[in-house]
Amino acid sequence: MTPARYDAVAEAAKAVQDRIGDVPDVAVVLGSGLGAFAGSLADATVVPYSIIPHWPAAKVVGHAGEVVAGTIEGRRVLALSGRAHVYEGHAMAVATFAVRVLGLLGVKVLILTNAAGGINTSFAQGALMLISDHINLMGANPLVGPNDERFGARFPDMTMAYSPRLRQAARAAAAAANIRVEEGVYIAVTGPSYETPAEIRAFRTMGADAVGMSTVPEVIVARHMGMEVAGISCITNMAAGVLPEPLVHEEVLATTARVRDQFIALITGLVTRV
Repeated sequence: MTPARYDAVAEAAKAVQDRIGDVPDVAVVLGSGLGAFAGSLADATVVPYSIIPHWPAAKVVGHAGEVVAGTIEGRRVLALSGRAHVYEGHAMAVATFAVRVLGLLGVKVLILTNAAGGINTSFAQGALMLISDHINLMGANPLVGPNDERFGARFPDMTMAYSPRLRQAARAAAAAANIRVEEGVYIAVTGPSYETPAEIRAFRTMGADAVGMSTVPEVIVARHMGMEVAGISCITNMAAGVLPEPLVHEEVLATTARVRDQFIALITGLVTRV
């Protein structure tokens, strides 16, 4: 596996900074169908991924493919509307390239969001889940290969991969906005096929509450670079075997559209508290 090249990351970081100026301390990566938050930013500067050197395109439906710098309730924030996925054929270094750029830009707090399938049967469709921990079943790790000390140490600790401080802030934001939030473990698989009912039963036995095809590599890279991380999953559908209906991507987008206002309120409240 080939790790990210420092010079390529630095070139991309310079291109972003040249266009947005001062970089906010907080960045948000927006998952499938969750890009509406970027549209809520005031005084926004939009930088398409296509004009940033080395930056991978976001080609999945529901991912706009833009860096958006702006303000919300007086707080500056950087939003990434869309991400590259391993299931598109990208290497781990490519799928995590954007997070490397954020780290090099000096982002201190990274909020990662995704659309996920619900494994915990107590979760309602459309629930927002704070990620407390994860299980990596993607069969790879983005830190495999030579380690560049300019990015981080060889063996980063993952004991508190998801910041307790940020989870507490998110719970406070949810309470203030009268939004119910769940909390649980996210399990990551490569996709792009949805999981089988037998796999979901196995994941439930392992302690997973939700399943998705992203986020975990980004968390590993963010922690490697010393960023504080929060993770939020929108439970857009119940995982295979929980309900009798087949799984379709259109359901994911429909659910994220339905919870749009709650999602924006939760992210806004979290951003303004950190």
